[in-house]
Amino acid sequence: MVDHEVDTSARTAVVDADAFNRRGARAAASDGVLARVRTGLDELTGALRRVAEHVLSDPESAARSTIVELAERSGTSPATVTRFCRAMGFEGYADLRLGIAAETGRARSAGWTVDIGREIQPSDPLTRVLDQVIAADTRAMHDTAALLDLAEVERAAVAIAGASRVNIFGASGSALVGEEMQFSLHRIGVAAWAWNDVHEGLASAALLRPGDVALGISHTGQTRETIEMLAEAGSRGATTVALTGFPRSPLAELADIVLVTASQATTFRPDALSARHPQLVVLDLLYIAVAQRTHDRAHAAFRRTAQAVDGHKAAKGAAS
Repeated sequence: MVDHEVDTSARTAVVDADAFNRRGARAAASDGVLARVRTGLDELTGALRRVAEHVLSDPESAARSTIVELAERSGTSPATVTRFCRAMGFEGYADLRLGIAAETGRARSAGWTVDIGREIQPSDPLTRVLDQVIAADTRAMHDTAALLDLAEVERAAVAIAGASRVNIFGASGSALVGEEMQFSLHRIGVAAWAWNDVHEGLASAALLRPGDVALGISHTGQTRETIEMLAEAGSRGATTVALTGFPRSPLAELADIVLVTASQATTFRPDALSARHPQLVVLDLLYIAVAQRTHDRAHAAFRRTAQAVDGHKAAKGAAS
């Protein structure tokens, strides 16, 4: 049934559009449409959310539908669909349709849309499971590339390259990702520490100063311990960076720099777990950007650290 109520989501649409433009995907409006919808889903309410959910549930059908058909199928109105388009950064429904059609067409031709979102059954052969995991991760990577603001990556890289100390905060799975980043930065001579204990993290954050950098990692952006540690670092004048899947989360709101990732959940891998590979890709990009900006120092440090562990490699021909 089409809704005929006074749509209170109009104001929400304006707010959401401003939020998307402020955080902004680096891609053109026709690129990464579905990623932007998925990322902003939790921020949409009422009729706008129903339109978003319908688009995500069957994007190919949405790309073929008229504005009236999409309104009927989502239980809203053509006016709501128009407001949804504007919230996503499009001038009108025709532009949204073209964006979705282009994205689904590229994905279909690349061969990585099959079975995404399908439940993995206990009887599924590993070949099917592998194909589904690869497809989901590939989509998440593409979505992350569309959402990521490279200007923010640049700002973070400049800050880290000039920092005397870098603190990395995260809990659970995010802590594992943070440790990977800490190891990478140490290899190129950047003084970095990764903290997953809130007491130790807060104590370290309290010693940061202007010019230092603190990176908080949380897919939801709602992990209280990570928020507290990043807030403490910010209160001491450190430049704060958030890596999260939600650009309007509490973690993102308190950070100076926000790096956004996407995820594609599969059976046994909810969003927080499926976000790990996109997080690692963004941090790899950031690490390389730092290495570029400290090239001579990074090259020398990498060579020395490689030489330091070289003696612990098994000799060629020796038994493993």
